[in-house]
Amino acid sequence: MKKSILIAAALAAALPTAAFAQADSPSTMPASDETTAPDGTSAFGVEPYVGVLGGYHSFDDRSEFGTVPGGGRMNGALVSGIAGVNIPLGAAFVGVEGNAAKGFGDIDWEYGVKGRVGARAGDSGLVYVSAGHQWVNGKRGFADRKDWIYGLGVEVGPKDIGLGGVTSNSGVRLRLQIDTYDFDSLRPMAGVVVHF
Repeated sequence: MKKSILIAAALAAALPTAAFAQADSPSTMPASDETTAPDGTSAFGVEPYVGVLGGYHSFDDRSEFGTVPGGGRMNGALVSGIAGVNIPLGAAFVGVEGNAAKGFGDIDWEYGVKGRVGARAGDSGLVYVSAGHQWVNGKRGFADRKDWIYGLGVEVGPKDIGLGGVTSNSGVRLRLQIDTYDFDSLRPMAGVVVHF
């Protein structure tokens, strides 16, 4: 497991170098593509964001949380705040994101951090996969646990839904994502993300 994490980190570190080297070579792409991404924003830089999501986290009976007598499996609604940063690499991007969620039902709190990698889609959207570490604090007899979380998602910008003149490309986006905690749960979330 540690070996695969090191290989992934090495690839992530090499990707920006390769992208910058390609951007510096005028023979590999037109000049207009060197300065902007498909959505018209800067092709390289730093893009911070914050957001609020809501959803539901439902664990399998066979998860590490197990079941409690008379209470069934662990699950509950979530309201989550997120903050992160994307690093655009032309038509692609990499990033890191932190989250903190207040739970209801069997979940007291969830918090974690994960990396993201994906592509810019359409005029102002994003499509991505993510992986990281998540802490889950249970209640009603469920213990506190931590493990890997994996996910995929999409962000739809204003231009993609016909509101091109309302906000800038890097403004408000709607996000839909689904995560799984150690492949033992489903955690669909939706909300609003504001990019700066």
